[in-house]
Amino acid sequence: MKKAIATVLFLIVGFTINAQDKKAKDLLDQVTAKIKSYNNIVIDFKYSLYNAKENINKESKGNVILNGDMYYLNFMGVTKIYDGKKSYTIVPEDEEITISSIDEKDENAITPSKMLTFFNSGFKYYWDILQDVKGRKIQYIKLVPNSSRDARKEILLGIDSQTKTIYNVIEIGKNGTKTTLTVNSFKTNQPLSKNQFTFASSKYPNYYINKLD
Repeated sequence: MKKAIATVLFLIVGFTINAQDKKAKDLLDQVTAKIKSYNNIVIDFKYSLYNAKENINKESKGNVILNGDMYYLNFMGVTKIYDGKKSYTIVPEDEEITISSIDEKDENAITPSKMLTFFNSGFKYYWDILQDVKGRKIQYIKLVPNSSRDARKEILLGIDSQTKTIYNVIEIGKNGTKTTLTVNSFKTNQPLSKNQFTFASSKYPNYYINKLD
């Protein structure tokens, strides 16, 4: 009898988890569809990194313009441009520019264009808590990497329940490091210059240009 009850409880719990996982997948699919519906996206964000053991607590701000695979990123004093073929990393402090190719189809390549859809592969996902943030209902989805070699223990993806857009991404590392990216401003279909993603070397006459390929 006890074995039968245990089996029933296991089936009920298993069904609940599967239902929640499907709920999580459905919400992530809605977010992906929403992101793909825009011509372009302009984001201002805040980034924080915290590790109590290492006594690290840093914060910085940045902004990024996304148009398909192309992007224009300003973060921590560095500008990074991707025009669909080449990546240009501009470091004013060193007066140096690095030019390289990026394979956007490479699943291991971490690029701004994947920032809003990175969760579509390589993770198990679970329905998590719902939080009220200044009147906004933020539903969290927990992402657990499939690979045991991944340095991340888990990721919490905060999604605005009403707009189906990402509010924040919290990464928790196996070494105790916690990084948080919070979207301060999310604008779509903005008027962009036709040269927005074009690198012009003439703007940097005294810079050393390092071509990696």
